[in-house]
Amino acid sequence: MNLTNLEIFEQLHEAVKGLLWMSESDYTFEALIWEFGEKISLDNEVVLKITKHSLDTPVKVIEFDSFFQWAITPKNWHNSEDADTVNRYQELVRIMKQYLSDLKVYKVGEIEIDVYIIGKTDVGDYAGLATVSIET
Repeated sequence: MNLTNLEIFEQLHEAVKGLLWMSESDYTFEALIWEFGEKISLDNEVVLKITKHSLDTPVKVIEFDSFFQWAITPKNWHNSEDADTVNRYQELVRIMKQYLSDLKVYKVGEIEIDVYIIGKTDVGDYAGLATVSIET
């Protein structure tokens, strides 16, 4: 079943309600849609322009699966709250893989890093999530 951009946005928005990305500080997620009206391939420069970063800002692209690996892997020491969080991340990954293709993670900046988890919609636009990761 193909979803519209708005439906994908709503699915992502619901999936991340109350979910935090844990780094040296915890940050919320924000669902996003990037509609260009024409076929544009994402690259570092396009991401920097869309997100209003300086074009000389460092960008690191990482694989979607490796980015979420720690968050979707249950550990034997997890309590029930931790297990619920792992289940929510597993559901988020499932939703993103179901409705988006060419998923990539763009980490923009240094130390306080803006993270954009982006994939292509069926109509050729882009959707995903934004958060922040503190990495010193």
